[in-house]
Amino acid sequence: MQIVFGIDFGTTNSALSVYRNGTVEVVAIDGSSHAGELMRSVLYFNEENEIYTGQEAIRQYVGDGAAGRFMQSIKTFLPNTSFDSTEIFGKRYTIDDLVAIILRNIKARGEAHVGCPVENVVLGRPVVFSTDAAKDAVAEQRLEKAARKAGFKNIWFQYEPVAAALAFEESLQAGQERIVFIGDFGGGTSDFSVIRVKGGAFARSDRRSDVLSLGGVYVAGDKFDSQIMWDKVAHHFGRYARYKTMGKDTWVNVPKSIVYTLCQWHRIPLLRARATREHIRVIKGTTDNRQAIEHLENIISDNYGFFLFQAIEKAKCELSGRDQTQISFIERDLTINEELGKGEFETLNADNFRQIAGCIDEVVARSGLSPAQIDTVFLTGGTSRIPHIQALFAERFGWNKLENRDAFTSVVHGLGSSVPLFM
Repeated sequence: MQIVFGIDFGTTNSALSVYRNGTVEVVAIDGSSHAGELMRSVLYFNEENEIYTGQEAIRQYVGDGAAGRFMQSIKTFLPNTSFDSTEIFGKRYTIDDLVAIILRNIKARGEAHVGCPVENVVLGRPVVFSTDAAKDAVAEQRLEKAARKAGFKNIWFQYEPVAAALAFEESLQAGQERIVFIGDFGGGTSDFSVIRVKGGAFARSDRRSDVLSLGGVYVAGDKFDSQIMWDKVAHHFGRYARYKTMGKDTWVNVPKSIVYTLCQWHRIPLLRARATREHIRVIKGTTDNRQAIEHLENIISDNYGFFLFQAIEKAKCELSGRDQTQISFIERDLTINEELGKGEFETLNADNFRQIAGCIDEVVARSGLSPAQIDTVFLTGGTSRIPHIQALFAERFGWNKLENRDAFTSVVHGLGSSVPLFM
């Protein structure tokens, strides 16, 4: 019996599907509840060099008072050729070592479910790891290397929006045909495709000619969180603080590079570099906002960026169902209570929405079809629930064509459905 895993290794969450006996099953890999179908793509190394993944990583991290090394959004580093490895408690890990830890854990839980070793996997990948073709290739190579280190021998890749289309296809009756625009919104990238789908045995044939166009943009869930951090929260950490440089009597702003790094939750640990921390210490000596710079030092030393961004993400998600919310966070002597309205959120992210809208239009244009010729718009991923994202599609295709189902598991289910295309 041929068993193949489908793994959606995501920026925020990862998931597993199993293909066997011609059927696809999404497997819980982080608990027995429905929520267990998703595993947070995080790692935690404690000072005894024990390694944890998923919810257990978060529990241990909280229980240890954020004392160890917590890593998140690892997928975003795959195309970053300047990041090759990092040292954690005296041991060096390459980027593919880190990804392999997560994949190995998913593989073990999947094998426990099916009761035998599995060496075959279909891995999802975004349409665009990077707009630089060389870096895009490096990202896929690193992901493949990680899969091999995790114990997989036969490895195939499938574009994530194509996988989502294959999942949608299973809802069609035999012979029913549709032209579908797929919008797959992850944590790091938003990926799009126009694909011809058809129910029945047709789903098992070579699909390359059915993919009419593909495209993607490096704007997704994390980018919206970073924008909120930049505009609504960063002033608590010195975004507008000034200081006097050594030997001079003129005021200068805190370097933008420090604040920009702070606003990307997966990059905050980079601020721990000795030179950066020394620079911040010097800034604190002459700043006009000492409290904000102390908050900056504390978020670096106490490593509570993860919890702050959880509060930001919570506020963002709440705006999908209400017009007003609040970013609330307390840590040490820092108390944040920032009001955020839906209209303000849309204004702050106007450029991000423009980039997404532009990519949607490009993908439609490359398909050779008009929006009227698209039968269905299938949206997946948490960010697809943002009202303004939905409105972008409704403006182009009409509200009646929009479908949202299985927002978090469509891609991984489709990766399992991709298996016959590779066998």
